[in-house]
Amino acid sequence: MIVKTDQDLKGIMEAGKVAAEILHKMAKRIRPGITTGQLDKIGEEMMLRYGANSAPKVSYNFPGATCISILPEVAHGIPGSREIKAGDLVNIDVSIELNGYYGDNGMSIPVELEDERVLKLCQVGQEARAAAIAAAKPGGKINEIGKAVELVVKSHGYTVIKNLCGHGLGRKLHEAPENILNYYSKYERGKINPGQVLALEPFISEGPELVKDGGYDEWALVVPQGFYVVQFEHTIIVMEGGTIVTTVQPE
Repeated sequence: MIVKTDQDLKGIMEAGKVAAEILHKMAKRIRPGITTGQLDKIGEEMMLRYGANSAPKVSYNFPGATCISILPEVAHGIPGSREIKAGDLVNIDVSIELNGYYGDNGMSIPVELEDERVLKLCQVGQEARAAAIAAAKPGGKINEIGKAVELVVKSHGYTVIKNLCGHGLGRKLHEAPENILNYYSKYERGKINPGQVLALEPFISEGPELVKDGGYDEWALVVPQGFYVVQFEHTIIVMEGGTIVTTVQPE
């Protein structure tokens, strides 16, 4: 989507703010013993209070209000009866529709997990997201985003998950540009328009470069056991006067 009116700007900003508040509240409620279904219910109830809808449900009939993945799941985990345990690495992805506009954000959360490996990976994941945001310029090349992510990640000895990527959004959850890669591709020739709304979400890995179908439902994507993978996502609006992050979490 290209933001062209004050209504568009207000709509995208409000959707991003609500998505961020829901993600923040869910992250604060994570503890050992809570099920992913209970956590999802917290998110769903907040959506209802704001008059928002679950974007995955609206767009793809996803069987949950949010995506909650526990490693080795990396993305699209279905909330249910599984209990979160100490030592888990949990990813929550919250995307919502509010008054016809969309907001999308996600984060990886170590649960009573003090392993230096995962703490560093989370730090690099956030650095990579910041680099992606900084690289998104009006009139700039889309592949500069992936280049910026890859430079950060490789400098720390990590890799990116190549078959998960960012995307445009606005009036739909997924719009053009549909595949914002987290690595440099000379074949990507697209440019970023002023006012473009993007969801940038680097997936950073200790080793594997691809996620695979988990083989037990239609949704979950996994990596082999023993490797950490994190994701950090923001929705942004690339404006001439500076980029706006719509999904800044409350303090």
